[in-house]
Amino acid sequence: MYTQAFKVLEILETADTPVLTSDIASSLSLSKSAVWKHINELRQLGYDITASGEEGYLLQDKNLDYRPHIIYQHLKTRLIGRRMRFFESIPSTIWYGKDLAEQGGIEEMNGMVIIAEEQTGGIGRMGRAWVSPAGGIWVTIILQPKIPIDHLFMLTLAASVSVARVLRKMYDIGALIKWPNDIIIGDKKVGGILLELGAEGNLVEYCLVSIGIDANIKVESMSQSIRTTMTSISEEINQEVDRAVLLAAILKEFESRYDMISQGEYDAVTREWKNFSSTIGRRVRIVTLRTQFEGEAVDVDPNGALVVKKDNGKIERIIAGDCIHL
Repeated sequence: MYTQAFKVLEILETADTPVLTSDIASSLSLSKSAVWKHINELRQLGYDITASGEEGYLLQDKNLDYRPHIIYQHLKTRLIGRRMRFFESIPSTIWYGKDLAEQGGIEEMNGMVIIAEEQTGGIGRMGRAWVSPAGGIWVTIILQPKIPIDHLFMLTLAASVSVARVLRKMYDIGALIKWPNDIIIGDKKVGGILLELGAEGNLVEYCLVSIGIDANIKVESMSQSIRTTMTSISEEINQEVDRAVLLAAILKEFESRYDMISQGEYDAVTREWKNFSSTIGRRVRIVTLRTQFEGEAVDVDPNGALVVKKDNGKIERIIAGDCIHL
């Protein structure tokens, strides 16, 4: 989708001085209006390109190891990530995605991935703050799913499975899933999934699947309050990871499971989730807005609810709440 735009970017990347529109057009056999169009595409993707009518275009940021054109080189998807938006810094990718989706034209945005180098107001589950410094993977995927509203939680399961599979395959680390949406290594959190949707009654207009991963984050740089409960991939493998390769692999895995869900293959994704679950079979404490209790997590039902056998033998299904491993 961005092939010609990225060719324009290649020219700007290698230039230390502004490049004239006519020179770009001549190099790529494009019209001047086409060059202008591709420059605007690059700006929408998040590239900082200044312009002067007489001097031409200049790419300001040459530190481009984790940017759309690099991610695109590794991308092997049909839909997910074929459109991107990148931000050096943004309050929240999910806020931005929600604003975009509510403006309309969701059909054109279907599959778009919003990427941030850092989030200054990252959101976790139940509206909690999510610390999102530079070096992590902070993305939101905009979707227009053809999935019954009572099965939309399957998207959270699909994203969780995708992240866990990729971390295991690429880095040989024992990533597991803690219900409902945490990716953990050992007993420490390395990532999480958040699902938001826009709906009118039972009609789903759009879904936002947000993925946050502590990729190249130094734990000692984080606040004391979360150091003991978090880890990062780089800390686990003692070297930095290539985030462009990692993100492209996760998007491919997610698209595969998204296609399965869209075709009604819910059981296959649920089985995968259970195989990666660190919660099922564990004694847990459940804390909701109304109550708290302890018991054994025995299953996840088709709607994503955690099935817990309480100490008195009663079965409870938990849709929302905190799950604490005991």
